[in-house]
Amino acid sequence: MTGLERRQKIIRMIQESGTPVSGKELAKTCDVSRQVIVQDIALIRAAGYEIISTNRGYILNAPHTATRVFKVSHTDEQLEDELCSIVDLGGKVVDVIVNHRVYGRLEAPLGINSRKKVKEFIADIKSGKSSPLKNITSNYHYHTIEAENEETLDSIEAMLRAKNYLVET
Repeated sequence: MTGLERRQKIIRMIQESGTPVSGKELAKTCDVSRQVIVQDIALIRAAGYEIISTNRGYILNAPHTATRVFKVSHTDEQLEDELCSIVDLGGKVVDVIVNHRVYGRLEAPLGINSRKKVKEFIADIKSGKSSPLKNITSNYHYHTIEAENEETLDSIEAMLRAKNYLVET
């Protein structure tokens, strides 16, 4: 199980439980240490979930967003269009992830939720500070996208498919 899959499982367990879920229980179910669970909870919070720690375990304050991971591929020239299309439909590009054959999984937070942030990101890339992470994996990469609801994510998925950015797995 990857870290992303584990975090999604943790979210589901907390959402579906009628009572607080202890770190010990999460660690046992996911077959990891409690320290890993603490780190995962921090990452889940950073992704926008309002997880509250109580003396009896973790609870989730009603989630305000839905998330989905999309595998995509596009050229450098299409990067701005991809990001603008996502934010125009109400999505937030939480991160970029690549699976490198030597280095393994590389993940970088983005937090892009507006055209202004897209322009700033593109300006940083064009300034020569760095190149897009996707370039080390022949343009293949993943984005965690956050939106208000599943319907918005469905619209984003349809748009990515229509523009041939979505990689069907």
